[in-house]
Amino acid sequence: MDRSYAGISGQYPRSDNGYNQPNGHAPSSRRGRYRHATVRQRDSHPRSTPRCNEFHHSSGTRPSQYLMHRSVNSAQDFNTLIKPEIMDGLVSKSDRFGHRYDGRNHGQYASSIKKYTTTAKRPLNRTEQSQLIRFLQNFTATRSWNWRSLTTTLHSFTSAGIFAIHKPMDERVKLTQAYLLSTLLDAIIFNCNQTPEARDIDARGIANLLWAMAKLVDNGLERTPGLNEAVAALLPHVNAQKDQFNAQGSANLLWAMTKLVDNGLERVPGLKEALAGLLSHVNAQKDQFNAQGIANLLWAMAKLVDNGQERTPELNEAVAALLPHINAQKDQFNAQGIANLLWAMAKLLDNGLERTPGLKEAVAALLPHVNAQKDQFNAQGIPNLLWAMAKLMDNGLERTPELKDAVAALLPHVNAQKDQFIPQHIANLLWAMAKLMDNGLEQTPELKEAVAALLPHVNAQKDQFIPQHIANLLWAMAKLVDNGQERTPGVKEAVAALLPHVNAQKDQFIPQHIANLLWAMAKLVDKGQERTPELNGAVAALLPHVNAQKAHFRPQEIANLLWAMAKLVNSGQEPTPELKRALAALLPHVNAKKAHFKPQEFTILLWAMAKLVDSGLERTPELKDAVPALLPHVNAQKDQFIPQHIANLLWAMAKLVDNRYEQTPEFNEAVAALLTCVIVQKVNFKPQEIVNLLWAMAKLVDNGQEQTQGLNEAVVALLPLVNAQKDQFNAQGIANLLWATAKLGELVELNVATSTFESLVYRISEKLQFSQKEISMSLWGLMVCCARLALDSNTDENNVFEKHIDDLLTRLENTSPDNEEDQSIMIMAASWLGRTCPVAGHYQTNISKTQVDFRDQLKSSIPFLKIEEEKSLNSLPPVDLLLPDHNMVIEVQGPSHYVGGNFNTRNGSTLLKIALLQKAGFEVIEIPANQLLNNDLNPILIK
Repeated sequence: MDRSYAGISGQYPRSDNGYNQPNGHAPSSRRGRYRHATVRQRDSHPRSTPRCNEFHHSSGTRPSQYLMHRSVNSAQDFNTLIKPEIMDGLVSKSDRFGHRYDGRNHGQYASSIKKYTTTAKRPLNRTEQSQLIRFLQNFTATRSWNWRSLTTTLHSFTSAGIFAIHKPMDERVKLTQAYLLSTLLDAIIFNCNQTPEARDIDARGIANLLWAMAKLVDNGLERTPGLNEAVAALLPHVNAQKDQFNAQGSANLLWAMTKLVDNGLERVPGLKEALAGLLSHVNAQKDQFNAQGIANLLWAMAKLVDNGQERTPELNEAVAALLPHINAQKDQFNAQGIANLLWAMAKLLDNGLERTPGLKEAVAALLPHVNAQKDQFNAQGIPNLLWAMAKLMDNGLERTPELKDAVAALLPHVNAQKDQFIPQHIANLLWAMAKLMDNGLEQTPELKEAVAALLPHVNAQKDQFIPQHIANLLWAMAKLVDNGQERTPGVKEAVAALLPHVNAQKDQFIPQHIANLLWAMAKLVDKGQERTPELNGAVAALLPHVNAQKAHFRPQEIANLLWAMAKLVNSGQEPTPELKRALAALLPHVNAKKAHFKPQEFTILLWAMAKLVDSGLERTPELKDAVPALLPHVNAQKDQFIPQHIANLLWAMAKLVDNRYEQTPEFNEAVAALLTCVIVQKVNFKPQEIVNLLWAMAKLVDNGQEQTQGLNEAVVALLPLVNAQKDQFNAQGIANLLWATAKLGELVELNVATSTFESLVYRISEKLQFSQKEISMSLWGLMVCCARLALDSNTDENNVFEKHIDDLLTRLENTSPDNEEDQSIMIMAASWLGRTCPVAGHYQTNISKTQVDFRDQLKSSIPFLKIEEEKSLNSLPPVDLLLPDHNMVIEVQGPSHYVGGNFNTRNGSTLLKIALLQKAGFEVIEIPANQLLNNDLNPILIK
């Protein structure tokens, strides 16, 4: 979901212009090398070399040379840099020698600018830059310059801040910067493309040039065609001279190429080969890297992978080679190095790197140093560290005491540095805190304070967030709320501030953003967020993009999108044409990608489809095809489902059947597989899951699910848990449990059913806020329990439950229900209690062929017998056959009257009807329909 990144900011890899000999001495100036970015002058006498661009020095000291022999150690020396005679001397030298001028004096002058900033320990300020830029209008690099002059000039100008961008930018400064850079790049390209005999390209110069170009781009300079061409011209030389780079050069080059790629450099020819060549040297030079080099290398490799670089064997070997050195040098890393390393390891892990012992040890070695250096992390380091720790946990890293301590150490600094965070930091911090909580981190006061400190900045900086930030922020707030964060005014205001930007930036969201945004909005609504016009507008703005980008959603995103749409519809979202089109666009991809869904995603998908159907969505061919595509995978992955998945899956399948989904062999196999999991994981179910499971099993049975041994054992395994967790069920849970236990009828032993009802019924007297539907379900369930007791014996236990029946009936009457089902339950309860009912029953009659055949045979056998059909007695539901002269009722019981249709185990509805009739004074004869198949009435008549 997130594409957050950490960079090497504040400090860049040091790029050395000096050549250090193996013995530690500086090279001789007579070799023409630079030392510490300062040009050593060549002898003034002619040299017998074949190079055409070398020239003779005169004996006089020129202004530019004069600067090289001084120490620039105070601010007043800046004025020395802009003396007119300096530029006059440079122009004169260039004009005098023309195409033979090798640029050495220009390079010396560029080095003097860098020396000034190095001594001042800061880049040029805006005023200094402006003065120098005006001074450099006649500073022109040409193709005659040698390699040394070009590399020194570009590196020095970049380091000193000549090309720095200030806002607002003076147009003349911009033009001069562009001119200076274009002439330098043109000369570099020319030099790179010369034949070997005409060039002096060295490894250090290559590293310094690519470092300078990377820093320019990273500081906001536009990537011009000239810069792209210069990079492309340098890359073959990286590969050609790969054996010449020392450890620092290798680290700087990988950092530079990574920065260029990260800032949009196209995959130019030679880049892949250059990277591969350098990566192989990382392994070879692993013992020579210092702490900064290790941090920069791992950061670079993580960033390359994050930008699409293939994790080649060379890259994997390079990472593996460096990890042990993190542990070995753990005490040498500064705060920035620690932040970059943890970020890098989190990114590599997130992009598929195996969680090896080496990686775990490296993380474990660094975490104590987060706490030790907590006061040294800047405003960028804190977000990167928290993001990294959240990612590491999200990818399976154990929540160790060291990790918890590191998080706890950083959280107070979020509050302390809240005013320094840029929009990206705010988004990454809230995302990280949401992820940490989602992975089990305790919601401490410090975490709450950190969240509260950031929320006002969401509102304040709302116009600065890019699409990714908006998606991450809304996802984070939804996750925080989902994990118990209070919906404070700060949360509400932050959400309200972001929603209009969803609509405004709708065309810029990638598939992951679309999925996360719709998930977040659905989750917020599910947690009580008001469906404001802004929220509705944001949803409406995104739905067409689901259709447009349907082919690009990953399996997890497909699951989250369907979940979100189901939740929104369930919360009152109108099923608009756009929503229906979005669903129709996604469902074929469920079938197409069925092999790639994880256990959680199978659960989400089946739950979502059940919810959509239950909310009235048409059972389209696409939906019908999607369900059977998933069912075999339920059986295949049954051992990977956690308790929540098991409960949700059985709930979903019960809902689908309740909405007329066919119980195919695959469906029955999936149910059987899950029932086994219920038995195995019975002690791990939470209260809500127990409720959903028993409700689902009752619904499945009510819709004809076969009464198997697995079903019986699952029910027996769960019911004792109701008593154990009785204090944790809410009103809806109590109602569903009473209903389900009653609906299962004689499948539940009477003493177990009675015990279950006793454990729940006292909660009704606590005056919990029951809805009309919950009152009705509870009332019906209690009547079934009383019915079972009445049919079994003449005990007085009914009296306990009848008090609650009386209370619930009064509460239901006060709601004035207008639906026939609730009115029918009121009538039955009034009949049971002997009370007058304020409503009259309205029943539809449905005479089965079995009933008609039996009536005809009965009349044929006993012609004088008076028989009435579908008669409503005492306003109760109609009976099949009434023999008024004998005060007798005959009920022809088809399979729907039995659990699983087995003609042995009566369900709750059947038991209640019989008990009500008996209580009204009628003798009831039950005739299972399967006994009528042989057309022999004698046994029945004898009975």
